[in-house]
Amino acid sequence: MKLQIVIDGKTYEVEYDTSGEHSSPSAPPLERVQSLVLPTPRSPGTTEAADIDESKLLRSPVAGIVVRINVKAGQSVQAGDILVVVEAMKMENNFSAESAGRVKAVKMKAGDSVKVGQIVVEFE
Repeated sequence: MKLQIVIDGKTYEVEYDTSGEHSSPSAPPLERVQSLVLPTPRSPGTTEAADIDESKLLRSPVAGIVVRINVKAGQSVQAGDILVVVEAMKMENNFSAESAGRVKAVKMKAGDSVKVGQIVVEFE
């Protein structure tokens, strides 16, 4: 018999023998189990609202320490501009703008710890 289980959004197919040849005589009979899909928990520091426009947010892809902030609220940016530098595992990671826009708010300052998925910059 085959079942599908979902863990952290990944689907796995599990196959097991239902013939009973290998089961213990004292073991209770197998029962059919209904599949259950559990929601993947949100990363710490993320907002719960489902209708957020992610294109207007820069979220941290790594956990680390903010080394430098190169923008401020109201500033216009171009695609590829380095907005924030975060140190993670002794390496500096540059967070760049994906497209041109205007910075609405900077949610971090130099020296702050940042978690994966945490909002660093918000755009208008």
